[in-house]
Amino acid sequence: MEIEKTEFEGLLILHPRIFKDERGYFFESFNQVEFHMLGLITTFAQDNQSCSIKNVLRGLHFQNPPYEQGKLVSVVAGAALDVVVDIRRNSNTFGKHYSILLSEENNTLFWIPPGFAHGFITLEDNTRFMYKCTKNYNKASEGGIIWNDSALGIEWGIKEPLVSDKDMVLPSFSDLITLF
Repeated sequence: MEIEKTEFEGLLILHPRIFKDERGYFFESFNQVEFHMLGLITTFAQDNQSCSIKNVLRGLHFQNPPYEQGKLVSVVAGAALDVVVDIRRNSNTFGKHYSILLSEENNTLFWIPPGFAHGFITLEDNTRFMYKCTKNYNKASEGGIIWNDSALGIEWGIKEPLVSDKDMVLPSFSDLITLF
């Protein structure tokens, strides 16, 4: 697996080795030994999957300690713009965002350590988004940031995405309440 570091500490882009032939392709989407060799000593507690029509925006979500989650995310069908915001108060990149295109075509995996708010917007119908989480979901520890907060300057590429009622009332970044 080829690893690409970002300017955000711990945030990694993973490019798996893809084996293709006339039948299709094969690749390892997770290998615990390789993760350990990268210094990512973690176990996963929960796998999630969503399927969305085009222009659905989910996020920006996070869970506060002690239920903070690291996530290994990918798109197995369709395409999505994946976005994270660093909410680690002592980080050099606190309040900055990072975005990446994830698709069934590029098979890119994205490692998001705890301390990031996470969201994505689907770019195609029937986009299937997969994420492995290091801890189970805990409703009492969930938090979020409104997706269109002008202070963050995120370019989602769509003016009027489909957003859940819950995500439409998330607080702004300046009102962020987090334990990170």
